[in-house]
Amino acid sequence: MTTRRVVVTGIGALTPIGKSAPDFWNGLISGKSGAKTIEHFDTEGFPTKFAATIPEYESSDYFDRKEARRLDNVAQYALVASEEAIKHSSIDLESIDKDRVAVIVGTGIGGMKTFYDQSIEFHNRGARGVSPFFIPMLIPDLVPGQISIKYGFRGPNYSVVSACATGSNNIGAAYDAIRYGQSDMAVTGGSEAPVTQIGISGFNSMKAMSTRNDDPAT
Repeated sequence: MTTRRVVVTGIGALTPIGKSAPDFWNGLISGKSGAKTIEHFDTEGFPTKFAATIPEYESSDYFDRKEARRLDNVAQYALVASEEAIKHSSIDLESIDKDRVAVIVGTGIGGMKTFYDQSIEFHNRGARGVSPFFIPMLIPDLVPGQISIKYGFRGPNYSVVSACATGSNNIGAAYDAIRYGQSDMAVTGGSEAPVTQIGISGFNSMKAMSTRNDDPAT
């Protein structure tokens, strides 16, 4: 079987230690910690009161109000990072065969905030209170799906879900797709947005979270 060489042409990042690829790299090599006290919900009664969240993230900085309402944070983060990566690659989107562009981007949990919010709506208002966008905002597959919709990519589109190895496994799948000729290029990586009341509660119940609330950065 003939295989092809695979190269990385663009990188994007939206992370707790840097909101772009260069800032992320600088934060990484300087030993910066992204852990800090949770401020976007009340942590009273939670054993863990801190997490590594994206600092000063506002969806309005990247999306209009209508778009933001239809996108869980997990998809928003992926869209922001993928836009940076595509721009960094300097690929002319008008000259490529979009049937040959894969989008293989994973998330271990999916739209956790959407799940939490819509569960409350169901509890308070019953079935009629649940948004028609609930499922599209929840499922992992719609993270790469939203990227494909934005850019019109029509190649292989899926999400490999494998817990904490999700991002790496999706990159590996994209590598194989190019190497073995399924695609000519790919957008790939991982996105996660689990820092919600139910997400933190679940990991606390597993005893998987630190409780060093007095000094989370260390």
